[in-house]
Amino acid sequence: VLSTSPLGPNFPFSGIDDRENWPTVFYNRTCQCQGNFMGFNCGDCKFGFTGTNCTVRRRLIRKEIFRMTTAEKDKFIAYLNLAKRTISSDYVIATGTYEQMNNGSNPLFADINVYDLFVWLHYYSSRDAFIEGGQVWADIDFAHEAPAFAPWHRYFLLRWEYEIQ
Repeated sequence: VLSTSPLGPNFPFSGIDDRENWPTVFYNRTCQCQGNFMGFNCGDCKFGFTGTNCTVRRRLIRKEIFRMTTAEKDKFIAYLNLAKRTISSDYVIATGTYEQMNNGSNPLFADINVYDLFVWLHYYSSRDAFIEGGQVWADIDFAHEAPAFAPWHRYFLLRWEYEIQ
């Protein structure tokens, strides 16, 4: 349960940034999947499940990188390189602001490779906040200096692992 206490003086622009109440604001804007399904369209199996109906348990072991064999390290690096050359089948990125898109009537989006998608997601979560009048709130990092640090990064890494698997 999130606290309803007023925010301290370190958040002088409360209520203007979409990342402010992460991860709750994010989860409340996504579909609510049933069973062992997840994803933006509930078409993926939850972490730890596989199969046509996502009913088969799948145990994954995250191996310590210093304990990997040379072949395992090479395979891991090969998948990272593949992610740099593979265009995401599910996501694109905005290449302009909402205003530049004429309030959405002229969409400006570009394909993105899987690796850069995750770079962009991490950047977006920790970037400066843009506030009214063209000002920038530069002293805030919702992904690293807020209560959502641990759950956001856990989800981020799970999604990243899911993509490179």
